[in-house]
Amino acid sequence: MGMEYFRPIAMTDPAVPEGAYSLAGGWCWFDRVEVLSRSAPPSIEPASACPDDVLARLTAPRPAFATLSMDRPRLMGILNITPDSFSDGGAYLSHSSATAKGKQMARAAEIVDIGGESTRPGASEVPVNEEIVRTAPVIESLRAGGMRAPISIDTRKALVASAALAAGATLVNDVSGLQFDPAMGPMIARAGVPMVLMHSQGLPGDMQDNPRYGDVLLDVYDGLAERLARALALGIKPSQIAIDPGIGFGKTLEHNLALLRGLTIFHGLGCPLVLGTSRKRFIGSIGEAEAPAARMPGSVAVALAGIAQGVQISRVHDVVETRQALRLWQALNADAPEGWDEA
Repeated sequence: MGMEYFRPIAMTDPAVPEGAYSLAGGWCWFDRVEVLSRSAPPSIEPASACPDDVLARLTAPRPAFATLSMDRPRLMGILNITPDSFSDGGAYLSHSSATAKGKQMARAAEIVDIGGESTRPGASEVPVNEEIVRTAPVIESLRAGGMRAPISIDTRKALVASAALAAGATLVNDVSGLQFDPAMGPMIARAGVPMVLMHSQGLPGDMQDNPRYGDVLLDVYDGLAERLARALALGIKPSQIAIDPGIGFGKTLEHNLALLRGLTIFHGLGCPLVLGTSRKRFIGSIGEAEAPAARMPGSVAVALAGIAQGVQISRVHDVVETRQALRLWQALNADAPEGWDEA
């Protein structure tokens, strides 16, 4: 029998049965798991059938990440300072427009994620200096203007991340999962800052050419487990890592759907989950919205589906609309902790 994986079946119903477990100390609970392997059909078992170490990772409350408690859903707003991002490229190229947008986002999102290099399919690499010039001054002016919320730098490059941290960024979001720049992991370990470790297959230039997996859910889980082990070996603390399955990064529409349906398996890695699906191509394909900017309703639907599976941090373009939807979701799932409706 091959290795077994345990996917908790997440529930949010306020009527919680006796013997149910909290999922990652958050707002979901589970009393059953789907047992998956590469060599046997899936089966559904009581949660108590999980090995002790797996159950401990699935249920343990996550420590605060980037100063934010992980007992409620959080929003990460996307601010791309690029001429060519797939959705909002060119919209915030001037520092003043980017700073204004960042301030506005921070009113509805707990984290603002600033990037200076498009990683859309087919994108080419941006020189380090250019990426720094796009991002660091905006972070500096947001801090100078009094913004206190966590700011994330979305980059694959250690020098860009260092410059952003020096300008006042709080955390690093590396879409390559420390696989692009060998200096990135050691720099994050030295700086002692939180990071988002994402799964991707290939580079943006070629990642969508022909992505293949044996079993996409288990392969991405194993890929993230390897990246996590490498990050820990470099001296990055486990409490400083959140993980992201990398929807759309070297994945077909079918791969994305399989990952989204099976999302709760990733709680087994013991870290907060970040999910970024906002305005991505598969939302346009399924939702019949050709233009990325027209994909807000589908993006909100997928963000809420992730939150219903215990995703702690949802990375979105449309922060105001997603916050409104989340407030309604929280009101309907009424067994909510105090203060859930506060941004």
